[in-house]
Amino acid sequence: MEVTNNITFESLGLSEQMLKALEKKGYGYPTTIQAEAIPEFLAWKDVIAKAPTGTGKTFAFGIPMIEHVEPEAQEVQGLILAPTRELAIQIGDELRGLLTYYNGIRVAVLYGGTGIGGQLKQLERKPQIVVATPGRLMDHYNRKSIRLDKVKTVVLDEADRMLDMGFFKDVTRIIEKVKNRKNLGLFSATISQEVMTVSWMYQRDEVEITVEPKQEDRPDIEQFSLTCTPLEKAEKTLRLIRTQGYERVMIFCNTKHMCQRLCDDFQRAGLDCECIHGDVRQNLREKTMQRYREGSLPVLVATDVASRGIDVDDVDCVINFDVPEENEYYVHRIGRTGRARRKGVAWSIIGNFPEKAKLDEIAKFSHYTVKPMVMAEDGTLTEEEIKTPPAPKRRFR
Repeated sequence: MEVTNNITFESLGLSEQMLKALEKKGYGYPTTIQAEAIPEFLAWKDVIAKAPTGTGKTFAFGIPMIEHVEPEAQEVQGLILAPTRELAIQIGDELRGLLTYYNGIRVAVLYGGTGIGGQLKQLERKPQIVVATPGRLMDHYNRKSIRLDKVKTVVLDEADRMLDMGFFKDVTRIIEKVKNRKNLGLFSATISQEVMTVSWMYQRDEVEITVEPKQEDRPDIEQFSLTCTPLEKAEKTLRLIRTQGYERVMIFCNTKHMCQRLCDDFQRAGLDCECIHGDVRQNLREKTMQRYREGSLPVLVATDVASRGIDVDDVDCVINFDVPEENEYYVHRIGRTGRARRKGVAWSIIGNFPEKAKLDEIAKFSHYTVKPMVMAEDGTLTEEEIKTPPAPKRRFR
């Protein structure tokens, strides 16, 4: 995560409460996206920001949103839309962490897949900031359990993914219902055609911010691969976790079925392990995430749907049990480790030639170096010797 050298949070003109909360959380300097976006948001400007994952986007819009809230007013003043419930919960947690020294500012988090009763209770407490998935927000709006007429700031986090998931109509409908909006922020890893359309329709004199995934901006992650037969993958992964002494591991699978199967296999082998994927009930997903965040669950197996919504600062190791289909997914997955300026480790377990070809393509596309390793029976790791193919023999006629 790149940090701007000469800009401090103090120099951005933040309140005493906010500076104390940031100090308590151990943040001394803003990242590039924070240093560039916070002043624009504080000045009520529209912002469209393209920034890779793990660059501190939540604080970039969360800090100025909190600074703008009038605590004595009982209406919703800030609205953040997120594509998944995991991301919505994570943003809510981060905002509450920033509110440690504030009195009277409340945050509500609204998402589908769970009963509406608890969320109605949150709304009865008159929150000034609401984080929501678009579908559930529309449910509450139609029930008249939330009003949007006093909202001043709207932010779309992971706008590309949200619009890609088919929320375009819901999102535009929500923006149009915020009649007294002062500014709109769009945060996205990629600026897709749909993001451009929303910007063109609803932003005025927007400030464009781009944080390139430069080398120094990237987390410090060592990347390795292990090749084995498809049937050995689970056993190799288990041995890797046990012999390397990793205390907090995230394992990614491409399908819900594989995710569940691997988790069951590991539990039978005596590993303290849980999984989250689309078929796991929401209350169970939240309990699992809570255990993982607290550090009492050492191994979490997940699909990509869950990967973006997980923000845990000290994941020791990410393991790609399946090499992902998309380059972007690989970047998001391994971005869960090496955060908060720690060194991270990422492993890819390769079971066939197509997976190897895919990993080679991802490494080339993303300018990563992935070292192939060999694991001995006792778990000792050595670098694989890359055999150079013999020079072709010249044939003389």
